[in-house]
Amino acid sequence: MGVAIAPSGPTSESDRTGPGRAHWLRVAREAADDLATDAVAREQAGKAPLDEVSRLRESGLLTLLIPAELGGGGADWPTAYAVVREIAAADGAIGQLLSCHFFLSWSPWFFTEPTLAAQVEQRSAAERWCWGGGLARQEPPLTLARAAGGFVLDGRQSYSTGVLVADRLTVRAVRADTGEPLAVVVDPAHHGVGIDGDADTFGQRLAAGGSVEFDGAPIAADDVLGSLSADEDVLSPLAGLASPVGRLLSVQLRLGMAEGVLAEARDYSRAGHSPWHPDWPVGSPQDQQVLTAYGELTVLTRAASALTDQAQEAVHGGLLRGEDLTYDEYAEISVLVAMAEAAASRAAQESTARALDIIGARSASSRLGFDRFWRNARTHTLYEPVAHRLRDVGDYFLNGAHPPFVLPV
Repeated sequence: MGVAIAPSGPTSESDRTGPGRAHWLRVAREAADDLATDAVAREQAGKAPLDEVSRLRESGLLTLLIPAELGGGGADWPTAYAVVREIAAADGAIGQLLSCHFFLSWSPWFFTEPTLAAQVEQRSAAERWCWGGGLARQEPPLTLARAAGGFVLDGRQSYSTGVLVADRLTVRAVRADTGEPLAVVVDPAHHGVGIDGDADTFGQRLAAGGSVEFDGAPIAADDVLGSLSADEDVLSPLAGLASPVGRLLSVQLRLGMAEGVLAEARDYSRAGHSPWHPDWPVGSPQDQQVLTAYGELTVLTRAASALTDQAQEAVHGGLLRGEDLTYDEYAEISVLVAMAEAAASRAAQESTARALDIIGARSASSRLGFDRFWRNARTHTLYEPVAHRLRDVGDYFLNGAHPPFVLPV
């Protein structure tokens, strides 16, 4: 396929003519408030989030990142990150669904030439597509073979976000003749594509996850976006930013869940609910153990947020550097994101688990739904383990090794 084309979509505020950051943050807060009103009931019902996607579509958030001149919201990545965090604080599963959509819907700018990317984005905006699937490496891989008029896709992709509600899928496939990994866009309505809602996870139940079976699914030549090779002779530093850009969405998702559970637990504590256990006035705003726990979790979450701000600034700066970005700069950006991932993962896991202790035995009530925060955070961190990121940070610090090109979904 040759050298991967670097993204050339608008990357600075001066290039954009959309409503602006303040508008989208207001829309996100309104959407989050709407999702919060019935979050417990929806999560316990565990239905495919068709209604939730409709809410996102009507709010305009599905087209947020598409350039305004192509019919989209004209927002930038910092705005998209803030939106994901806001939504995740109210509903972690819908936050994951939206973050996956943002990354996959933007993938044409990373992996194909500008004219084709613009065509895809313009149609996505016009039809308000929701995107699902995933570009992470899996075994055995999907295979893409040449056929009359294009290609055919075969294989099974296990658990992927958004596939139960997606209008378009983006998947990773290996060419049968060359072994090259490629990003491929698939219309799930085509014959040869079967969606299986077999995820059955204990958390993130509304992320529309499932498996997809491809049996000779037809793929047009224009739907093969480009190479996902990690070879630095193939992948440009700027296209390589797809990895930290996508992984930073996961960071915002984790922080949103941590902030969401702390806010909800705080409201519960301030309401002065009496404890079920007579020996510990759990939840009282004056209890010293409660105050210490809130203090520890606030520091943990704020520290992760500060590190995330550094990583986000580095990612945005890398995108603005464009073709001038070097491999060394890409490596430093990727390491900063890895550090933010580690910090946000700890904040999410500790906050969602210890909030249950703060509230006490009442947190076991399914009616209150506090357990959903822990289940959602733990499920996400199981699929996106932090140990690999810590290893990458250590290898960079000790040996100067560039982190591998790893896509988040």
